[in-house]
Amino acid sequence: MKVILIEDELPARAKLEEMLIAIGGSIEIIGKLGSVEETLHWLQNNPEPDLGFVDIQLSDDHSFEIFKRHPIKFPIIFTTAFDKYLLTSFEFNSIDYLLKPITEDRLRRSLEKVKSLHDHFVQGNLLKILNHIKSPVTNRVLGKKGAEFVALDVNDIAYFFTEHKIVFAKDFKERQLIVDKTISELESMLDSNSFFRLNRKYLSSLSAIEKFRSENGKIKVQLKPDSKEDVFVSKETAPKFRNWIG
Repeated sequence: MKVILIEDELPARAKLEEMLIAIGGSIEIIGKLGSVEETLHWLQNNPEPDLGFVDIQLSDDHSFEIFKRHPIKFPIIFTTAFDKYLLTSFEFNSIDYLLKPITEDRLRRSLEKVKSLHDHFVQGNLLKILNHIKSPVTNRVLGKKGAEFVALDVNDIAYFFTEHKIVFAKDFKERQLIVDKTISELESMLDSNSFFRLNRKYLSSLSAIEKFRSENGKIKVQLKPDSKEDVFVSKETAPKFRNWIG
């Protein structure tokens, strides 16, 4: 397995390399990089590795900037001293997230995960695998408020909505948390008897539908807690909505 290490702290990089060598398994370290710019140059001039270990906070920027500027196909294991980047890491081919200090046992388990998924990566099924990895159980959704992560029971969620390309969950206590899923991903995860896609921006639970009425073929829905804007179900979706709500 060809591996690159993207880490600007030399002692941390040396320790990671030492553990990888100790674990063995035909691991070959083909690149040791320390900054966003150095990594971008390396990626543009070398074949992709099989795996990358990537520190999030590099000397010149967050490593997320690398993958925004240079899309990749190989899996990533992020390493960091902070857990606040957990949700963001899943946007960039992340299959694991190691908190420093990294132990050999935790590193070994990450490599076992990579090995078990290797055939799928080779066959080009990366997005399918990542979606599977990222999907929580259907009765829980991970939300974020400030620096805290909160496991939300779906029965406590009134609705999901998007604002400025960010997805939020709003619960019946009127808490509003960021969710690292698209509305479509959430729709596929949740029980269709309990949640309905009202439109491209709103996915509502049955319990949050306070009342509704027809307006020129569309359906205007009143949610609880109140939404910031009027919510309409389109003419095309209206029959499906009426059937769903019974």
